[in-house]
Amino acid sequence: MDLVRLNKYIASLDICSRRKAEDLIRNGKVKINGKIVEELGTKIDPEKDKVEVESTQIISNSQSPISDKIYIALNKPIDYISSTTNIQGASILDLLVQANCIGKFARDITERVYPVGRLDKDSEGLILITNDGNLTLELTHPRYEHEKEYEVTITEQLSRDAKKILTKGMIINNGLVNGIEIKKEQHLGKRVIVTVILREGKNRQIKKMFGQLGYSIIALKRTRICKLKLSTLPIGKWKFVKKENII
Repeated sequence: MDLVRLNKYIASLDICSRRKAEDLIRNGKVKINGKIVEELGTKIDPEKDKVEVESTQIISNSQSPISDKIYIALNKPIDYISSTTNIQGASILDLLVQANCIGKFARDITERVYPVGRLDKDSEGLILITNDGNLTLELTHPRYEHEKEYEVTITEQLSRDAKKILTKGMIINNGLVNGIEIKKEQHLGKRVIVTVILREGKNRQIKKMFGQLGYSIIALKRTRICKLKLSTLPIGKWKFVKKENII
């Protein structure tokens, strides 16, 4: 597997933000294979290196004390945070109890798992939760261009010029973001639901792109990650899925 910058690896597992990870590294709070590291540019091999943050070992594919990998599809409700802690509000992990599980083998999740990527607090839909560090890194690394599909609800029809800009790409916050694919539009009274496909997502990219063009997003729902579809999974419910059905 390719080497990954240490701060990015820590952030990808939702331990903290990249900036916070850099602070932890500077302050000697991070160890690689038992040794404190303070160089911000340090890179690691997630399959071989053991990483500890503030004396807590990060679970990676090869170092996990859990023999079996867990893959969970959750239909995230609005007002839940895509985080492993509930310091800033209700965490999606609070939903991983037997009562919310759909299908066979329903149980509470007691293993250490984390979300793959994020959905904003005011967004809903499909989110993948796992303890597979390698899969997490592959799905979040922009070079692989894995597809994520969203339903964007707005108050008016997209103009031809807006579609052209959205699909071509645009400058946001002094940086270029790649275009998105517009799959279809549905007109439901005063609402328009635009289905889009994102292949290299940046923080709040869809909301920023539509907002910069003057469109107000009423709702944003993720419906697919690679091969994994939200389908009819009820809001707030979760189910076990197989890796081969994700990627």
